[in-house]
Amino acid sequence: MTYLVLKYAHILGAVVLLGTGTGIAFFMLMAHLSRDAAFVARTAGTVVLADMLFTATAVVAQPITGYLLAHESGFALTEGWLGASLILYGVAGLVWLPVVWMQVRMRDLEHFRFGLSRMPGVHAGLLG
Repeated sequence: MTYLVLKYAHILGAVVLLGTGTGIAFFMLMAHLSRDAAFVARTAGTVVLADMLFTATAVVAQPITGYLLAHESGFALTEGWLGASLILYGVAGLVWLPVVWMQVRMRDLEHFRFGLSRMPGVHAGLLG
């Protein structure tokens, strides 16, 4: 029973991670292609919020459920495929972090442009 619950949670986390990543990228691209700066500003704010609520939660949940699944199944984290997946997950995370920074920066720049918030580079945090 525990295995099935962990497996379900791990699959759900993967779906959320990939789904929100794809959805967020799509909406940000569509906003930029619209060439409507006000729309880009609103979208960038929503994208940062969605990234923090959904993507970040899944990013944290995946290794936890993965570790628990490996432990429950009797796999060692040093096994080839598990080690490779951990390395690839780390590489993906290293690619994701600069994207989050760019999204926050775009949100702040667009909000500043429309007088919605602080000067560029001075923001109240990821959700601010």
